[in-house]
Amino acid sequence: MSARSSSSGPAARRRRSADPVIFVEAPGQYLVARTPAVLRLAQADLRPLASRLFTLGIRVSHNAACEPACDDRGVGVSVLIVDDHEEFRRSARALLEADGYTVVGEAGDGDEAIAEAERLRPEIVLLDIQLPGIDGFAVAERLASSAHPPAVVLISSRDARSYGPRLAWAPARGFISKADLSGEALSGLVS
Repeated sequence: MSARSSSSGPAARRRRSADPVIFVEAPGQYLVARTPAVLRLAQADLRPLASRLFTLGIRVSHNAACEPACDDRGVGVSVLIVDDHEEFRRSARALLEADGYTVVGEAGDGDEAIAEAERLRPEIVLLDIQLPGIDGFAVAERLASSAHPPAVVLISSRDARSYGPRLAWAPARGFISKADLSGEALSGLVS
C-alpha cells in the first residue's frame, strides 16, 4: 500500500509515516528524512542553514513533524512601505508582517523612498501616490529605471478612478486602496 492509497487505519498511517517528511536541496546536497530519528538529526543540522536555504529560494515542505526546521514565518517577501502618514505605515507593517511579509523599511516621502529602495533592494515597494514633494507616480518611474527595480504596488486612500489614465500608465503591478490592503491583495498583484 502506498501513501497515495485511499485506505485508512493504523497500517496506512504507519506506511505514510515512512514516506519522506522533509526534502531539502542545497548546492551539492540532498537530504530525505524518512524516520523520526533521522528527522531529529535533520532538524538539528538544518536550523543554522534555514535562513540561507530560504534566501536561495529553496522551499522546505511544511509538515507538523518537522516544524522547527521548516518554520519560514518571518522569512517572507521583502517590502518597503512608503507613505507620509506614520500611523498608516505602522498599521501596514503590522498587517503585512502578520501575513508573512518581511517589512525591511519605511519611507515618508518620495526622495527617501528612492534612497531606501536603492539601499534595501526590497522585492516589493508599497507606494502611496499622494506624497509630499515627488509624487508616487514619479517615484514609480524612477524605481522602474533603477538597476534593481522592485515590484511597485500603488496605494491611496482615494479611489482608483480618481487617478484616471495615469494609474493605467504607471510602471506598477497594480493599485490597492488603503482600506483594502491585505497580504492576500498584495500577493494577488505581485505573484
